[in-house]
Amino acid sequence: MSLTDEKTQRNRLWDLAGGLRGVGAAVGIFALTRVAQLIILAWLDAADDDPVGVRDRLLVWDAGWFLRVAVNGYPHGYTFDAAGRMEGNELAFFPVYPMLIRLVSFLGIPASTAALVVSWLAAIGAAVALHLLGTSLYGKRTGWALVAICCTAPVSIVFSMAYSEGIFLALVAGMLVAAHRRVWWAAGLLGVLAALTRPTGAAAAVALAVAALLAVRESREKMWQPLTAAAVALAGVPLFLLWVGWRVGDPTAWFRIQAAGWGTAFDFGSSTLTFLGSTLSTGDGWVPISVAFILLAALAAAGVALAQRPWLPLAVYGVIAMVLVYGQAGFYHSKPRLLVPVLLTLLPAAIAAGRARPRVAALAITAWGAFGLWYGAYLVTVWPYTL
Repeated sequence: MSLTDEKTQRNRLWDLAGGLRGVGAAVGIFALTRVAQLIILAWLDAADDDPVGVRDRLLVWDAGWFLRVAVNGYPHGYTFDAAGRMEGNELAFFPVYPMLIRLVSFLGIPASTAALVVSWLAAIGAAVALHLLGTSLYGKRTGWALVAICCTAPVSIVFSMAYSEGIFLALVAGMLVAAHRRVWWAAGLLGVLAALTRPTGAAAAVALAVAALLAVRESREKMWQPLTAAAVALAGVPLFLLWVGWRVGDPTAWFRIQAAGWGTAFDFGSSTLTFLGSTLSTGDGWVPISVAFILLAALAAAGVALAQRPWLPLAVYGVIAMVLVYGQAGFYHSKPRLLVPVLLTLLPAAIAAGRARPRVAALAITAWGAFGLWYGAYLVTVWPYTL
């Protein structure tokens, strides 16, 4: 694609998305959801027997790992407890987010503040990318609906926390937009950065490869551009895993660290099925039961989305990402968070909202958002376990 063609594609999408006003509306939707959730979070924190403050609530759990990487760098080997048992350590966490924290902290900002700044700026970028993606695929109203539904989903509170979901979603959505508009240099760059942000970046890279093959099938002119973009993105996850193996001196190091620290291992969904069966038959805690229903609802929504025959690369990304989430053992209460950037599960609702009357769509999304924003704030303040 020539520079003139790229500029035409960008301008056309910008116009379809409503220009500056349309993109500003998407950012406004995001801002409204964040303010509403912070208010709910402050309310729940004040009601807690041991209030710690909203800021500290946003810096818990995985945030500490990212901050240690940003401040101290990666360790050179395994970590063991006093009894000699292997523990999880910072090598389990991919580098893009902590490196951005370090970059911002060079401005003299404390690392914890830099982590929140990066997370919020990335989430704003995600809102813009989601609007452009929804617009490119289905139209402007669906773009806005996708932003609203994603930013109010259960556990979307991670977009406000020092977590990597915001930047990952921004990169994946941006990559998909670039691939759909055939701007391959941008797709490749965003794809490899996504792959160096989270392990599910591998699913995004495969999706980009599918988009590249579709482009090559349609036209063999300049086929090196999409194929190069796909190859660059596909290299991201293996390169980091190989680097961890080289640093530790064990090619399986990343997988061993994940298993030791978080019980994460791919078991083809056995642990997920066990969790669903035991929770729905004998479970007595409402959070585990709600997580079980979220997992089942997400599967159903993905099935509906696939029946609607979405753009193939988006479907491939969603299916592979869901296989990785459902197919691995680990903390069950983290799975709704891992589903937030999948997008495929949100697609049917976004399409329906984009086609519905504006008042009906607004009421439905508001009802969805009221629960989702409260649910995420509840998990951070009342639920005692990590997301």
